[in-house]
Amino acid sequence: MSEQKVALSLFWRTFFLLAVLLGGGIFAWVQTLRTLESEPRVVLAAQQIASLVNLTREGMRYADRINRVALVKAMSTREAIRVLPREPGDKWVPFEHDTFTRSVSVELRTRLGPGAIVASSVNGQPGLWVGFTIDDDPWWLHAEEARIHPLTGNTWFVWIGIALLATVIGSVAIARLINRPLRDLSFAASRIRGGEFESRLDENTLTSEIREVNMGFNRMARELAKVEEDRAVMLAGISHDLRTPLARLRLEAEMSVSDEEARRNIASDIDQLDAIIDKFMDYARPGETRLRPVHLSMLIDREAAAFRDTSEIQITSKVAIDLMVLADEVEIGRVFANLFENARRYGRTNETGIAIVTVNYARTGPWIICTVRDKGPGVAPEKLPQLTTPFFRGDAARTAATGAGLGLAIVEKSMLRMGGQLEIQNAPDGGLMMHLRFKRAP
Repeated sequence: MSEQKVALSLFWRTFFLLAVLLGGGIFAWVQTLRTLESEPRVVLAAQQIASLVNLTREGMRYADRINRVALVKAMSTREAIRVLPREPGDKWVPFEHDTFTRSVSVELRTRLGPGAIVASSVNGQPGLWVGFTIDDDPWWLHAEEARIHPLTGNTWFVWIGIALLATVIGSVAIARLINRPLRDLSFAASRIRGGEFESRLDENTLTSEIREVNMGFNRMARELAKVEEDRAVMLAGISHDLRTPLARLRLEAEMSVSDEEARRNIASDIDQLDAIIDKFMDYARPGETRLRPVHLSMLIDREAAAFRDTSEIQITSKVAIDLMVLADEVEIGRVFANLFENARRYGRTNETGIAIVTVNYARTGPWIICTVRDKGPGVAPEKLPQLTTPFFRGDAARTAATGAGLGLAIVEKSMLRMGGQLEIQNAPDGGLMMHLRFKRAP
């Protein structure tokens, strides 16, 4: 789970950095475009309006009064332009209200003369009003204000929206492309962690750095496969090589040692050595598991039946008889055998000297949490995380017996092989609690 979180955070970090970079580029592009687009539009708008005013002025100047009225009507009908006399009592509002309109007004006065008036409304009628004179007679030319407006907000919104959408799509595509080699590497590493050493990464990728990483990873995978093969061969011979001398010692003790107590002590030492060998074999066993539905209650009862001496341990199971979990039957049997043995050795109560063990369970979504609890002295809180470390033992209260120090390390390793988890904590009223998280069988 932790690897997945890192991969996701790396993807989103790459995505946001790219989005900020491209978004900043879009913002700079918009500002540059507005600056470059504003001046030509001002000049063009002022030129068009000035041309209308000049044409109107020249046409009306050389027309008599009757033809002047006809000309004004024709302009109003065909061009949506009105020419009205300017009265002294007319109330008008200046056209300048932003940078663009101020630039247009300045450009119009430059072309028409300093006496030209540019207004946004006259006597309450909005539009583009330009005041000019013909033979000392003042006139208004009324045109649509849309003639000189810059690009509208809707136009900018469409442009920026398309640019931002392209930015998001491009950022996602680039982030995925950048993170794909890391995702492949993480997946291959997880397979190797699970014991699948045949994972191989592409050594023909175009990126030289990624190609070198992949080649190094593949070499590491081959070396690990060879080490695993050598370990399997070693484990195959270690049982015979170690147990054969132990068997000879046991036989020699039975035949040569006449003292009953000495013979019994020798046999006990040989049994302890044999058990330690089993622990080492269990811990070093390759991590191949086959998950299938397992009756948890029946398996717990079977493993508990091996601990028959009630003067040392008493096991009570409260697990439902029909409870099924996804697990490897051999592995899960090894888990409970080690937990019961750990409780027998270290979880005995101070009053009776007997280990009282209770097994409960709880359903949590897709998980089954099985709790194995003893009522012994517990462990110091600061030492709880170290209990699953190979060869580590807790405080003196729980180390009254000898052992290899691998029991809980084997349990944790077996749970990880089955996709589960082991959690250890002290019980509130004394004793140690082992929480085993299994996948619920469908």
